[in-house]
Amino acid sequence: MKFNRRNYSDRLLKDLYEALLQPRMIEEKMLILLRQGKISKWFSGIGQEAIGAGATLAMAKDEYILPMHRNLGVFTARNVAYHKLFTQFQGKLSGFTKGRDRSFHFGSNEHHIVGMISHLGPQLGVADGIALANRLRGDKKATLVFTGDGGASEGDFHESINVAAVWDLPVIFMVENNGYGLSTPSNQQFRFKNFVDKCPGYGIEGILVDGNNVLDVYHAVEQATKKMRKSPKPVLIEALTFRMRGHEEASGTKYVPKELMKEWAAKDPLENYEAYLLKEKVITEQSIKRLRSKIRKQIDEGLEKAYAEPLPEASTQEELKDVYAPFEQQQKVPKSHTTQSKRLVDAISDGLKQSLEAYPELVVMGQDVAEYGGVFKVTEGFIQQFGEDRVRNTPLCESAIIGIGLGMSIKKQKSVIEMQFADFVTCGFNQIVNNLAKSYYRWGQQADVVVRMPTGAGVAAGPFHSQSNEAWFFHTPGLKIVYPSNPADAKGLLCAAIEDPNPYLFFEHKALYRSLTEDVPDDYYTTEVGKAKLVKSGNELSIITYGMGVHWAIEEIEALGLSADILDLRTLLPWDKETVAESVKKTNRVLILHEDCITGGVGAEISAWISENCFEYLDAPVLREGSLDTPVPFSPPLEQNFLPKGRLTGKIKHLMEF
Repeated sequence: MKFNRRNYSDRLLKDLYEALLQPRMIEEKMLILLRQGKISKWFSGIGQEAIGAGATLAMAKDEYILPMHRNLGVFTARNVAYHKLFTQFQGKLSGFTKGRDRSFHFGSNEHHIVGMISHLGPQLGVADGIALANRLRGDKKATLVFTGDGGASEGDFHESINVAAVWDLPVIFMVENNGYGLSTPSNQQFRFKNFVDKCPGYGIEGILVDGNNVLDVYHAVEQATKKMRKSPKPVLIEALTFRMRGHEEASGTKYVPKELMKEWAAKDPLENYEAYLLKEKVITEQSIKRLRSKIRKQIDEGLEKAYAEPLPEASTQEELKDVYAPFEQQQKVPKSHTTQSKRLVDAISDGLKQSLEAYPELVVMGQDVAEYGGVFKVTEGFIQQFGEDRVRNTPLCESAIIGIGLGMSIKKQKSVIEMQFADFVTCGFNQIVNNLAKSYYRWGQQADVVVRMPTGAGVAAGPFHSQSNEAWFFHTPGLKIVYPSNPADAKGLLCAAIEDPNPYLFFEHKALYRSLTEDVPDDYYTTEVGKAKLVKSGNELSIITYGMGVHWAIEEIEALGLSADILDLRTLLPWDKETVAESVKKTNRVLILHEDCITGGVGAEISAWISENCFEYLDAPVLREGSLDTPVPFSPPLEQNFLPKGRLTGKIKHLMEF
């Protein structure tokens, strides 16, 4: 292996050597502890240390790095205390995740590190978000994100590089090409020879580097960061390397040809660099011995401190408390009493515009939201007032854009992301349920993101533009879900959602956008999240509903001449159990109505809760009505049969006759 020191000082060469040695010695110790059963799992980076070590030292200390399984050297080069790493690996309370996640699935804003999740690809979009925030603030900083040759097969890889290219984001995409995705060799993963071959298609620069040569890695990253700080543009660096141990220790390496193992063993990044430094008289055998002794002592002391800490005592209260970032809503009332008659679409637009005025750090993103104003014209005229930096058209890449929202949160910015239709959120599902929802619980990082979801049927839009999919997310702790039924609530709840640093899904029924008007305050205000609204008061039965269901219920009750409580939930997560219970105790008969399919809908959970907690007050079973358990059909007669409205009269009569 040939090393070119260029004009690097002896001090830097020694620092790079220590940055290589630290993760190697920790790993050797971890492998012993794994065999002793003192840690549960280990993802070895032996053979790949030069990439993490070289790249990290080439970055400024306040520039974010997003590592993966085999990048222990990122953490040690950023001077993360050994005992903190070891308590994290052992699941102790003082670890970065309080024992809630393992190994490298954590971040530390103190060290400007954002850890991965097991799905591999999503951190690429998060890196884009950090870089975008830097650009918007005028911070001349680079962001470095790692992925592997296996993870690069995921759609997030394409989406994130494509967005970074289109938006000229200062991101280094570091592909660690070690030839295998777990046991699957590269020739079964992709047909091209190198990842840099893809770069011309994205319109970005690609750099191929020997990933076992720490000086070449350092030089490549150093040069890339210098260029992108002056002229922000993404770069892909492909580091050729090899993993000398299994994907994780249990998987072993039997699938790797012995000749290949032998070939790469000769390219060991630590042994070769050490031999080079000895030859150049930068270090001596004695200095190596002293350094190893120092690191060994630090490891032992760190382990001793970590072992002394007991495993965490489970506290249900503490666990539930940490699902959401702390936020005490202070309800804001309009400054004046002036109102205007507004449609639902106008009220949402008004709330979004006033939130952009109230929060300079807020950015709106989505397909066609800029000059075109969005397919439903919610953001029409926004780009003229707020500019293209804050009202951003996006490529068709829902996963990357939601990841960007999380990345911006890390840099203390807010974002509202419009799904063109709620149906399209499937393409960003992983980012929502595994990144946004779990971020605060895992490592204390809030996800200040609101995802707007134009939803619902009744407009003959067919199976892929009409779904009610709120129940997909209702099961996910860490999310908040809002679903207003009227313009005044829509504006107040949207403003409230944007204020809150927690992730929201904000559902807007398309059929109500322009069919419904009411007086809405002109000024900025917020509506209480988590509080249901009694739309109509009565004593014969309770109809618990939300969204379009509120209007169906009012129409039916008036037509039947019944006295009923009609309760508009407004917020689905968390939902208002107290107000529901009060209504049940008052009327003793309950119908839960929603547009979503009946099986597995939100109503099933509410029905179960009422049966468990209010059974003694019931004079009849809790009944539910929802849409058929079919996809949403296109033809209007079929769609009307799908929706629950036509079955509502019979269901109410059945409940009253019970």
